[in-house]
Amino acid sequence: MGIGFVGQVTRAITVDEASQVGQVRREAQVLAQLADFAELDAGRVTLAAVEIATNVLRHGRGGRVLLSLVQGRTSKGVEVCGIDRGPGFSLSDCLPDGYSTGGTPGQGLGAIKRQAQVFDVWSDARGAIVLARIYGERTRNEDLGYGALRLPMRQEPVCGDAWFVSRDDGGRTSGVLVDGLGHGLLAAEAADAGIAAAAEGPELAADEVLSRMHARMSPTRGGAAAAFVHEPESGVVRFAGVGNIAAAIHEPGQPSRGLASHPGIVGSQHRRTPSFVVPAAPGALLLMHSDGLQTRWSLSQYEGLVYRHPALVLAVLLRDFDRGRDDTGALAVRLEAQRDQYH
Repeated sequence: MGIGFVGQVTRAITVDEASQVGQVRREAQVLAQLADFAELDAGRVTLAAVEIATNVLRHGRGGRVLLSLVQGRTSKGVEVCGIDRGPGFSLSDCLPDGYSTGGTPGQGLGAIKRQAQVFDVWSDARGAIVLARIYGERTRNEDLGYGALRLPMRQEPVCGDAWFVSRDDGGRTSGVLVDGLGHGLLAAEAADAGIAAAAEGPELAADEVLSRMHARMSPTRGGAAAAFVHEPESGVVRFAGVGNIAAAIHEPGQPSRGLASHPGIVGSQHRRTPSFVVPAAPGALLLMHSDGLQTRWSLSQYEGLVYRHPALVLAVLLRDFDRGRDDTGALAVRLEAQRDQYH
């Protein structure tokens, strides 16, 4: 039985004063309910969220906390990501209980790690990012190696960017990112129509997905879109894109390989777009994003970041390259080997 997941809007909360820690706690509780967590597991989510938000406020000079519902291999989970503006820290110093730079008991990072199946941290001169994913199923391999953002432009109630990802039992992974033209309700309507079409045919080839999306988005204002399929048995990615979706494959020690999109508008000005094939080794990172992020970045600027959890990679890029004047959609997927190699 395969997995398919349509991304919900990322909940982003500014944390610059104490009352906003309470807002983070309440949003985390809502997501735990949506994930159908038992009371004990919901408590783990709340504890991690409060600790992350408190660290952002007390030690990081403020920042924001992102909360998302995520899909695991057999169940849903909750992701909490704190992005601060502080001086950074040494993880080896801060992780053991009892170490503190702010006069507190110094149990925050250790407590977060104990609650989460996924725990990852990035720290540099621009600040620190702490990522935690909590699942109700306490299995080691529950997490799927992907990260995603669906952030509305500030003050907008909806997001005109959207994404979908699926994986079948053999490890074949497909994904779609859509950027509805403009922002607001009409952009969200276009993006949602495209994602609904893609979710109905996860078994299709990348170019076939775009054709189906074009037909469904034709009554809307349309948008940019890109689709990929990773076939682990052949070690290739098949990609098709239309419009301003930036996409590339990143492998450690290798130059990134861009995945080019064709000009046009899905739902309006679109001809059948052939997919093209790119080899991709197991462990490579496929990353695509809308124009809510700047494009002048390189993972080679961040030593070791390409190895980290895809959600952490996106959080670093959001911190450093957020345009701040448009919706932001992004999807990063760690390409797996065939599933039978894991058993």
